[in-house]
Amino acid sequence: MTHADPAPDGGPLPRQAITVLVVEDDPIAADAHAMYVARIPGFTVAGKVYSGAAALRYCRRHPVDLILLDLNLPDGHGLQVVRSLRAAGNTADVIAVTSARDLGVVRQAVSAGVVQYLLKPFTFPTLRDRLERWAHYRAELAGGEASGQDEVDRALAALRTPEASVLPKGLSGPTLEAVTRALRAAGSEGLSANAAAQEIGVSRITARRYLEHLVDTGRALRSPQYGQVGRPELCYRWAARTQS
Repeated sequence: MTHADPAPDGGPLPRQAITVLVVEDDPIAADAHAMYVARIPGFTVAGKVYSGAAALRYCRRHPVDLILLDLNLPDGHGLQVVRSLRAAGNTADVIAVTSARDLGVVRQAVSAGVVQYLLKPFTFPTLRDRLERWAHYRAELAGGEASGQDEVDRALAALRTPEASVLPKGLSGPTLEAVTRALRAAGSEGLSANAAAQEIGVSRITARRYLEHLVDTGRALRSPQYGQVGRPELCYRWAARTQS
């Protein structure tokens, strides 16, 4: 699929709004990312595309300020998209949005000019933090000439993020990683909250909170599981197309 969705309301973009192109091969994740962007004041979704070729076509026709770029696209690697954009003279900033944790890929992304690297799954507060920091960085560099080293340092410092990822209150990164690993390992069979709790050694209520968080962020699917007497048990499965 290569079509691009227009601005959410179909009308003209707000004055001075920062335009963002979402490049993501999974339509569910693309919708989630676009919804998050639209909730952040000062940002607007310019479009959504689902492949590298579509991203390049869109950027040739429509200038954008920022690209949220999935790295594992159906027609090639996202970093090649970045290189093609730069070769064409496009200077839009790029934030990589991916599940790839290979530090070699991170290094290549930095070398290619990616300004931020955001790991899936992430929450709305995490994306908001990255975009607001990037907007501050952009504003710091909007002038003509730096007055000195302090001004350059201040602009670059705006991109730095806290060591801990922003998660909803009560959730921790290590436990989220454990639940994610267990759910992915379960494959198409999925896990109930009780099974996940036993797998990672937490309470059923705790496991369900993390599973629901993965559903809310578009990384997992939830469905009722029938076959036993009484109320059906909810089964959670890793969303098949969220491996990128």
